[in-house]
Amino acid sequence: MCTFKRARRGDTGVPRHARKRKERESSRVYAIVRCGGRQEKVALDEVVTVDKLPGEVGSSVTLPALLVVDGDRVISDPAEVGRYQVTADIVGDAAGPKINMIHYRNKTGYRRRLGHRQRYTQVRITGIGADTKPKAKAQEPKPQEPKPQEPKAQEPKAQEPKAAAKAEED
Repeated sequence: MCTFKRARRGDTGVPRHARKRKERESSRVYAIVRCGGRQEKVALDEVVTVDKLPGEVGSSVTLPALLVVDGDRVISDPAEVGRYQVTADIVGDAAGPKINMIHYRNKTGYRRRLGHRQRYTQVRITGIGADTKPKAKAQEPKPQEPKPQEPKAQEPKAQEPKAAAKAEED
């Protein structure tokens, strides 16, 4: 009897639970979004760690979709994908692993020790779908109808004092 797992008949090398997940994944809706200079694959109700985003915990953010897969339908046309929006709620902040850097120069006594810890934001995907409201288009100014102007009544102007003085002298 062979003790290797792969030697079993019908074994594909993929665990059963992973095979079932792959079947279910084909019927799910997911999207590739751009966030922080990177592209992430996101699905509904998934928590994703992305670069630090401005905003409070519980606030909502909108991520631009680059590709949307809805079952068997793949949407990658920029004009059509532009209508899709991926909305997410900020769950909290996270920090990456501590990275220690040591600078050392031989025979000079030069030593520097630096550390860095990247900050991240965790977001929960709440919706993947097309916009329900159309995007604002540049409004064209409506032609205004000219208002009919009423002729103004000519009021007799009071004569200027010099003209009045001349009229009295005559």
